[in-house]
Amino acid sequence: MEDTPLEDLSADDWEHHVFEQLLDSYPRLLERLQNGSEEEIIHVGELVGKGAAGAQGDDMKMLKSAVLDWIAPKGAEIEPPLHRNSKIDHGFNHQLTGSLLCPAGLDWNNPEKNLQSGEMSVCGDQWPIFLYTHYTYNTNDPWCGLLRSRLLVCAYKHVFMCPSSVDKEPKATQSGNAQLHGMSSVTIASMAYIATQVQFALSSSLVFSQTDTTTDLETFYHSLLDLFEDPNESTEVNELLMWWNRQVFPTSSATKRPISANSALLKIWLK
Repeated sequence: MEDTPLEDLSADDWEHHVFEQLLDSYPRLLERLQNGSEEEIIHVGELVGKGAAGAQGDDMKMLKSAVLDWIAPKGAEIEPPLHRNSKIDHGFNHQLTGSLLCPAGLDWNNPEKNLQSGEMSVCGDQWPIFLYTHYTYNTNDPWCGLLRSRLLVCAYKHVFMCPSSVDKEPKATQSGNAQLHGMSSVTIASMAYIATQVQFALSSSLVFSQTDTTTDLETFYHSLLDLFEDPNESTEVNELLMWWNRQVFPTSSATKRPISANSALLKIWLK
């Protein structure tokens, strides 16, 4: 497609969307790709891949231990203890991590579901209960509390802001990795990424892999993106993004609420 103008490509194609964002982040990248030799283009690709893999690996190492602190009962230790340097006792092998990974709508304590024994496999589009506020799922309203759990917010701040921001209110809209990458608001891709990282941290999987059938992370990640990109869910997604920005970037313009109907401010602006 090298002779096809970018504007002629499908805007619905997710990979194209990501590519456009990459070009916005690095203005000279397109020029290098168009005018560089085959060796230079391959080198650019290797650098992008190396950077992405390195960042993902660093986030995995940080969250593996940090997540245990966030899920521990307030003022108490996790019983039985979970290893911090090994994941052999994580996932469905432990009462606490297993209950958080239990698909919404299922009862972790129901022996007929066989989650604890491993007899029942969980697909990536069977979203775990840890995505929900207070780990509570409303069968009549699946959007209620979705992706609003404290665990996710802690993980997001830890990765994109700084570890100390988890327990403190940030004093600026940008800091840490967010500042380095010019982030001033939460994105749908970053939400899906953090949810996937937390899923992996809670699981017993040792390697973050596309072929991992235990956690089915690739399906999980893309199922979230599919929801976020669905035009029919735009109202809920926009409300979700606004909620997230209040948690992470409280002074960002993206957190502004719509002007209340019949308010004096609205009447002045409509004059």
